[in-house]
Amino acid sequence: MPKGVMLTHRSLVTSVAQQVDGENPNLYFSKDDVVLCVLPLFHIYSLNSVLLAGLRAGCAIVIMRKFEIGALVELVRAHGVTVAPFVPPIVVEIAKSPRVGAADLASIRMVMSGAAPMGKDLQDAFMAKIPNAVLGQGYGMTEAGPVLAMCLAFAKEPFEVKSGSCGTVVRNAELKIVDPDTSASLGRNQPGEICIRGEQIMKGYLNDPEATKNTIDKDGWLHTGDIGYVDDDDEIFIVDRLKEIIKYKGFQVPPAELEALLITHPEIKDAAVVSMKDEVAGEVPVAFIIRSEGSEISENEIKQFVAKEVVFYKRINRVFFTDSIPKNPSGKILRKDLRARLAAGIPSSDNTQSKS
Repeated sequence: MPKGVMLTHRSLVTSVAQQVDGENPNLYFSKDDVVLCVLPLFHIYSLNSVLLAGLRAGCAIVIMRKFEIGALVELVRAHGVTVAPFVPPIVVEIAKSPRVGAADLASIRMVMSGAAPMGKDLQDAFMAKIPNAVLGQGYGMTEAGPVLAMCLAFAKEPFEVKSGSCGTVVRNAELKIVDPDTSASLGRNQPGEICIRGEQIMKGYLNDPEATKNTIDKDGWLHTGDIGYVDDDDEIFIVDRLKEIIKYKGFQVPPAELEALLITHPEIKDAAVVSMKDEVAGEVPVAFIIRSEGSEISENEIKQFVAKEVVFYKRINRVFFTDSIPKNPSGKILRKDLRARLAAGIPSSDNTQSKS
């Protein structure tokens, strides 16, 4: 069962203020903006950064009952949507859909992406479809209220932001990077576990003091379980979830990096990468692939495509073709479900197969 996260009114109000309040807010919404709400409102990203932040700024909010690419285009045109909070799976579908042209989404000035990392190639393909918009990533988690960092391209007086960055830490909060084994603070450009402290973080996990103690330390720092680093310009870069890093002969392989590469291939509609046990290496990366319509791309072709772009220890060991990739409502890949498929020997009922 998922943990119950206790967010107080103070947590939520603080987080909204960190985003949209002030003379030069991190997230600039005006009363003239029309915000598209395509994500479920029971998810903290949609509740806080879309609904509550939009209401705080006095925006109009257009709520979409269910995502469908054609309906999205119609709503954008009909209501003149100017702000579009998305998640990477929606970004992927728009970038790859022949049904979406540059004129269809021309009213959008800002696209917010959150809930999962997004690679540069995907950003470039997406921006070809929405050339008038600013695209940037935020970073958050439910336990943090939820926003830890916000792209400064969204500010009232925007700054240039590096590709792959999710911005800088929100105002009135502290962020540090620590060694996940020793908890020692790390310097700039050194990957480690991201920790956040401030009034916006959760009170704790419902009826689970042990999990709360393991997440929020005695000094009030919330340990996110995410690996990332802060560069010389205070911009934050996410590498991957600590628990999802694949350990290949002692080398660390972030699944998100390989997924971002895989979905740039025109014959790959979607991809997920997880670890598989290996007697020699300990763990190896394997990929679950949804082919694009009409594609017959093979396992070897995919392996060769990846091998040309990455160091040896990040190469894909196996490829499994599938009809679907399990995700939660915010678009995060449910890797534990895919690892369960591997443990069960890849259920044939899923039409999942490895093909050379």
